[in-house]
Amino acid sequence: MSVLPFLRIYAPLNAVLAAPGLLAVAGLTIPDISGRSRLALTAVLAVVWGAYLLQMAATLLKRRAGDVRDRTPAIAIDVLAVLVPLAAFLLIGTSDWSLYCGVWLLKPLRDSTFFPVLGRVLANEARNLIGVTTLFGVVLFGVALAAYVIERDIQPEKFGSIPQAMWWAVVTLSTTGYGDEIPQSFAGRVLSGAVMMSGIGIFALWAGILATGFAQEVRRGDFVRNWQLVAAVPLFQKLGPAALVEIVSALRPRTVPAGAVICRSGEPGDRMFFVVEGRVSVAAPKPVELGPGAFFGEMALITGEPRMATVSAATAVSLLSLHSSDFQMLCSSSPEIAEIIRTTALERRGAAQPSA
Repeated sequence: MSVLPFLRIYAPLNAVLAAPGLLAVAGLTIPDISGRSRLALTAVLAVVWGAYLLQMAATLLKRRAGDVRDRTPAIAIDVLAVLVPLAAFLLIGTSDWSLYCGVWLLKPLRDSTFFPVLGRVLANEARNLIGVTTLFGVVLFGVALAAYVIERDIQPEKFGSIPQAMWWAVVTLSTTGYGDEIPQSFAGRVLSGAVMMSGIGIFALWAGILATGFAQEVRRGDFVRNWQLVAAVPLFQKLGPAALVEIVSALRPRTVPAGAVICRSGEPGDRMFFVVEGRVSVAAPKPVELGPGAFFGEMALITGEPRMATVSAATAVSLLSLHSSDFQMLCSSSPEIAEIIRTTALERRGAAQPSA
């Protein structure tokens, strides 16, 4: 029997294992910790290291078997998590070897989808970010120069050079204000107020650029995912790109676990549903199961009557929902789709198979 299924269980445990491991590292730095406690914490580090060793073996075996995509960063993190503490234990030989287990801080980031998104945002917004960073550098040097000229004779020990004044400029621009360096002259205090206001503006620009970039990246990802779902519905496969774009913006994806009720009989019908994956069960006098490509709930939108049947998920199902207002817009812009939906609804009604 292959060891891969057994070893694969360690993959989701990165964050769970890293937490006790890093807490043990912190505990071992306590000066007056007892010998028994130190031994227990060292045992925790050994257990975590062993689990990460198994995970590294699983990853390398999967790569060798070709059962893994290009995941070089993940493999590198797995190898570092095992080899760095081992090398420290063998070569350093003091209590400080445990500090090298701090490399486990990388483990919770191993399978994170955030950092690829962050990389794309930084690449897309690089020009604007570089511009704001350049502005920050110009303001930083300029205010350090001004502070040096104003305060060098009053506080030579703190503002006696531009590099000394630059520390004050950094903490003032970031509005941190540690208080270790404070201008004494009136002109210096006026400069401080202007620098703090400038710092707020510069950091707001950074935050705004990154927030906009993340929002655009999330919308782009949602659009691509919704496009793939819409294209999988046979009803929409013959439509052109322009019509698909309009439908993608109107339909909303939804995932329902097996056994969950999607809509109930007697409820007001404010939306209809398209099945992308899985199967749903329509609880009618003659029960019906609908699979991928089918749709239901359209009768309530067409007639305005309450739902006539209860629909539940026979399996885990991926749906696209179309609200009543979007349905009316779709009927206006795509008469052929509206006609297909109406014809199917009337056929179901005539066949005494109520649609929800």
